[in-house]
Amino acid sequence: MRFLFTLFLAVGMGATAVAKPIDWSSDLGIGRLERSKAKVDFFPLANHFESQTNKFLCGPTSAVIVLNTLRVGGKDLPQDKTTFDERFNEHLPKDFDPRFQKYTQKNFFLEGSDMKTPAQVSGEKISGEADYGLQLKQLATALAAHDLKVTAFVVDDKADEAKIKASLVKNLKTRGDYVLVNYARKSLEQKGGGHISPLGAYDEVSDSFLVMDVNPNTAPWVWVSTHELIEAMRTKDTVENRGYVLVSEGKVATK
Repeated sequence: MRFLFTLFLAVGMGATAVAKPIDWSSDLGIGRLERSKAKVDFFPLANHFESQTNKFLCGPTSAVIVLNTLRVGGKDLPQDKTTFDERFNEHLPKDFDPRFQKYTQKNFFLEGSDMKTPAQVSGEKISGEADYGLQLKQLATALAAHDLKVTAFVVDDKADEAKIKASLVKNLKTRGDYVLVNYARKSLEQKGGGHISPLGAYDEVSDSFLVMDVNPNTAPWVWVSTHELIEAMRTKDTVENRGYVLVSEGKVATK
């Protein structure tokens, strides 16, 4: 009787459990994408999607996906020399270069810029402390180093959920701009710590966003409810809370 009374009180007071993410490839997940009216970002992002090559590169990988989505097919793209073994050069036709011009998780890092180095991302100490991966504003700085327009939003305790949702949905309805979210996996009942990935779509009926996880070794692409996603961003990182960045062409100061 005491258990039933306690359960009754919990339901009556509006207690809710964390809504688990929905696998995008499930029947339920497919249905959400099919009916979504805010998904213009999904198709170009999917076309250039790649998974991170190690556990520290979720931020750089997410950035590379956006950079290639915005710029592949254009001029003066970088080339990653490591994508073809030079030992095989003798077999190539004259004046033929087998390497593509595109952004990779290696050539993303720019020497002489304000962005973190690959060594620092991998744990090389900065001012005596190891700082793995990229925090939100470090991600924004790295994207801005590539002459992108970047606006960073820290989701602190005062951040309004309705305004955040409106900002994300507007982005997902607009071509040529993208959103990367920085969130805590544990808040979504996933294994791991802080993580960064692109958003691909929003489904109004279920009030959920499609997170295109750049580490499918750990978690598939998933639909996450608006409230749970925002709460996962409203978590403390090393210096301040996590959040999201809006990215498009045209350099502008980050905040």
